[in-house]
Amino acid sequence: MTPSRVERSLPLFPQGFSSLQTPHSGFHWDGQPRRFFEGWYFRVTLPDWGESFAFMHSIEDPSGGSPYSGGATQILGPDDQYLCRTFPAVETFWAWRQRLGLGQWGRLKSGGMEPIVSGRSPHYLSPDQFNQMIQTGYQATADWHQGVLQEPSGRSARWQYQVQPVYGWGSVNGPQQSTAGWLSVLQIFEPGWQILMAHGLATGWIEWNGRRYEFFQAPAYAEKNWGGAFPQKWFWIHCNSFDHEPDLALTAGGGKRGVLWWMESVAMIGIHYQGTFYEFVPWNSTIYWNVAPWGDWYVWAKNEQFVVEVTGRSDRPGTPIRVPTAQGLAFACQDTTHGHVEVRMWANGKSRPVLKAQSHSGGLEVGGGPWEGRWVRSEGGGIALFKGVRYSEGASHSHCTSRFRTLLN
Repeated sequence: MTPSRVERSLPLFPQGFSSLQTPHSGFHWDGQPRRFFEGWYFRVTLPDWGESFAFMHSIEDPSGGSPYSGGATQILGPDDQYLCRTFPAVETFWAWRQRLGLGQWGRLKSGGMEPIVSGRSPHYLSPDQFNQMIQTGYQATADWHQGVLQEPSGRSARWQYQVQPVYGWGSVNGPQQSTAGWLSVLQIFEPGWQILMAHGLATGWIEWNGRRYEFFQAPAYAEKNWGGAFPQKWFWIHCNSFDHEPDLALTAGGGKRGVLWWMESVAMIGIHYQGTFYEFVPWNSTIYWNVAPWGDWYVWAKNEQFVVEVTGRSDRPGTPIRVPTAQGLAFACQDTTHGHVEVRMWANGKSRPVLKAQSHSGGLEVGGGPWEGRWVRSEGGGIALFKGVRYSEGASHSHCTSRFRTLLN
């Protein structure tokens, strides 16, 4: 059989290193027997198919001996379908400490044995070695992602694709940044959050329940979380597949998280567009959000140069996803990869947007709780802008938008 263009473009041995490597790319666990998790999120959007695949790998309490010790892979596939497979033995997990690289072996093809029974120590394999040896499992680096899973129900997924990073987190020609700022180096935030690759181009294939999706230079994305606790409550918006804007990547999110001995609510918006990084974070911007328990997201921010507005909407019910909690991996958030996302950005004092884009391939999420109504809050350095402008938990974001524009005029 003649190899396809996708198969011909795949490397014999990926290098696992990118010049756009961000801080916190390596594995964070310090080896101590404490509650700890680390989770990775890899997404590929397939505009030609109108579908998306989101892969979520995690390891919890890697020292072992805990009721919650073990790994898992979850996949949000076509039409927001869900697949999950756990890996109870922490000994079958491996990760690099200085750069992005991780994987876990479920069963080996040789007699269907578990790796710990075979005496083999899990590690990175060449793609061909992985295919020859691994019956269930996965491996991922900065430029390669490969795996095979099957649920007892018979549902299955296989994938193998190369990634060419385009944007890490920061300017292309400058040092890559910590998503949570320089304080994240001190590990005072619980949990940590790092966008590993805001935008990349993926080439390869994914099989979902026997159906094969081939793709060439499809939009790809990667991020991670780690620590001893998950946020109490959070929201998230992501898109790097906008209509008529191939060089645009957006990530916005907010959460209530622990900082030393207190809790704080924070949010941010990050945009990579035509080679420039636009960052709206609490230490350089005023940020406002108005997010419903499901279906409606609105985030607004203003810094010294720009104003940005991000909206997300979903008519789908959202798929429940497992996340690390105090009681182990549990369903505690909802996701879709088919959200309607819009972003607009203006230079301060100007009425014409410098950026205006939309997509129906947005990633939208809410998690934690309680979500008794809309979550409405403003944070950051420009709070004076909102003096006298306070909204009830039921205020719609369309009402808020009109008030903000009145303030800006």
